[in-house]
Amino acid sequence: MVEITKILKERGFKVTPQRLAVFNVLKNTKEHPCAETIYNKLLPMYPTMSLATVYKSLEVFKSIGIIQELDLGEGSSRYDANTKQHPHIHCLSCGRVEDVDNDMIYDLLDNVKARTGYNLIKQQLYFYGYCPDCQKTH
Repeated sequence: MVEITKILKERGFKVTPQRLAVFNVLKNTKEHPCAETIYNKLLPMYPTMSLATVYKSLEVFKSIGIIQELDLGEGSSRYDANTKQHPHIHCLSCGRVEDVDNDMIYDLLDNVKARTGYNLIKQQLYFYGYCPDCQKTH
């Protein structure tokens, strides 16, 4: 938390307990939560915190590049504190979102570069399907 505090101060943003708590939730989960999930998780500890505070904190974190926003086509964004480019897989039944190992897509990226001539600087790749738990019920 010392590092995030330093980054926020250097960029001219307020360091508040609520803002640090929002980042802490993201940093310590692999679940890729939406703003509402973060809010509901923090509400017992910060009963006066508003959902707007969570959204504002997420916008600040995005603007300084310490989280990434995921648009999985659900109507609301998910957030990830892992800012390294990596693909995600989304369960269409339970909504779970997980990271996919980058090693699995290097050949794909090389192919895209070779076929298009583009110098790739960024990628955002989503896979959709049913997780092992949901496959048991489908």
